[in-house]
Amino acid sequence: MADQQTYDVVIIGGGPGGYNAAIRAGQLGLKAACVEMRGTLGGTCLNVGCMPSKALLHASELYEAAGGEFAKIGIEVAPSLNLSQMMAAKAESVGALTKGIEFLFKKNKVDWVRGRGRIAGPGKVVVETPEGQTELSTRNIVIATGSEPTPLPGVEFVEGKVVDSTGALDLQAVPKTLAVVGAGIIGLELGSVWRRLGAQVTVIEFLDRITPGMDAEVAKTFQRSLTKQGMTFKLGTKVTAAKADKDGVTLTLEPAKGEGAAETLQADVVLVAIGRRPYTAGLGLETVGVTPDQRGFIANDHFKTSAEGVWVIGDVTYGPMLAHKAEEDAVACIELIAGKAGHVDYDLVPSVVYTAPEVAWVGKTEEELKAAGVEYRVGKFPFVANSRAKINHETDGFVKFLADAKTDRVLGVHVMGPQAGEMIGEACVLMAFSGASEDLARICHPHPTRSEALRQAAMGVEGWTMQA
Repeated sequence: MADQQTYDVVIIGGGPGGYNAAIRAGQLGLKAACVEMRGTLGGTCLNVGCMPSKALLHASELYEAAGGEFAKIGIEVAPSLNLSQMMAAKAESVGALTKGIEFLFKKNKVDWVRGRGRIAGPGKVVVETPEGQTELSTRNIVIATGSEPTPLPGVEFVEGKVVDSTGALDLQAVPKTLAVVGAGIIGLELGSVWRRLGAQVTVIEFLDRITPGMDAEVAKTFQRSLTKQGMTFKLGTKVTAAKADKDGVTLTLEPAKGEGAAETLQADVVLVAIGRRPYTAGLGLETVGVTPDQRGFIANDHFKTSAEGVWVIGDVTYGPMLAHKAEEDAVACIELIAGKAGHVDYDLVPSVVYTAPEVAWVGKTEEELKAAGVEYRVGKFPFVANSRAKINHETDGFVKFLADAKTDRVLGVHVMGPQAGEMIGEACVLMAFSGASEDLARICHPHPTRSEALRQAAMGVEGWTMQA
């Protein structure tokens, strides 16, 4: 074993939670090390998640536009798909981002310890490296090991045929038919990529709706849009078996409620996207007396686990399993370790589906407000009435504001439309300062922009929408 090295904080995991925790620790003058078992930093998000999927979403959207929308606006082209070059461009972008994190580590004097880390008792982390074992001694351990795709019982992964999200980002050819198991964000984004590139996509969902957690009205409108684009949906349906052979995969489907006959569905490729689960395999939690719950999550009290000096952030603990949530956890956790105040408002963590149109939301849905007995008012505005969206032929969707009926405080904002993921940040700022719908309604927005739809929807809460 190599000589023991001593740190103020050792972070296990180099994803959005881990690398941001390391950078913030360096900024605050803490001696920090980040242990990452991949050959690159960035975790699932940068390597096989958020970033490569967005690269393919962007490229496939341009490809589809070149084959259809371009002609409508007077640009005559005949696009052909070079999938290997598309994948190479994706890899180049990902590589640049991971190298960027290495630079930030050096800038902030953070040590990257390459290898698989495990806790070996209070204040000790052992790292298995290609050269052998290294032991790190530390006053604080931050668990930031993230999550992994949840497998589907009875369905085994088969390379190139039955794949998880990682496999779906690296298919070597466009399948003629693609079955997506799970109508959540990951399944719909990756399903959109391959549909645009030529696949016939069928989405199978256990629930009787898509995108659980999304406002129901928005989800219904979103599903209609995806159906119009060519996706097929089988809701209220469960997959009970999958058989792969040289011709593809045969899925056995049954009604989710158990009533009705089974059926089969043939597909060239099946993407299993039913969610993610915390990654704690081989982490040595038992050496410090930490026990995950039945779902694998590690409990925390202001990021502190039950073990002294052991902290937890990101997907491996409670809250939305999102990269930006992990980043917020990271900053708050490290600031607490450094003796500062640290806090995350989980009610103001936005969600985004990066399809076309995009869907983004923050705060409460109508269903949540009704269940809580909260009196509220609604303001809505369609993108078909937004001048910029109209000019750009991006009129699918709308903005919805939900505000307290008595105080006008904004409780939730939901956007389905072009660049929704960029616009939702305005709503986050408004709600973080306990803003009212009138506050936004009376702020001048540039014209013509898509963001004017936000303002018009805010006006609608008090009934004075002017453009529709």
